[in-house]
Amino acid sequence: QVQLVESGGGLVQAGGSLRLSCAASGRTFSRCAIGWFRQAPGKERQFVAAVSSSGGVTVYADSVKGRFTISRDNAKNTVYLQMNSLKPEDTAVYYCAGNLWGTREDSETYAYWGQGTQVTVSS
Repeated sequence: QVQLVESGGGLVQAGGSLRLSCAASGRTFSRCAIGWFRQAPGKERQFVAAVSSSGGVTVYADSVKGRFTISRDNAKNTVYLQMNSLKPEDTAVYYCAGNLWGTREDSETYAYWGQGTQVTVSS
C-alpha cells in the first residue's frame, strides 16, 4: 500500500511558477512509478507527467512539455512537479498517483491516489 498527499497548489498569475509535492508513505513507494494528473471542472481527468520508480524515465503530455518538470527523491519519499510558464488553461485540481506497472498515461493503471491540490492560474 502507498498513501499519497499532495501539496503546493495555489493561485498564481499567468507566466508564474508553482512546485507541487507528492509525499508518500508505505513500503512500495520505491517500486512505484508516480504520475501527475489534473482535472478541470466539467472535464475528464488528464495525464500530465510520470516518472519511473528510479527517476530515470520521465514522460510528459504534449501540453506541458518544456514547461513542467517531474522529479523524485526516493530518500524523502517525495515526487515533485515543477510548473513554469503557467497558463490559465493549466487551472485544475492536480493529483499524484502510484503505479506498479511503469510510466503509463492511462489513469486506470494507477492504484494509489492522493486527494488532490488546487492550482488556479489567473490571466
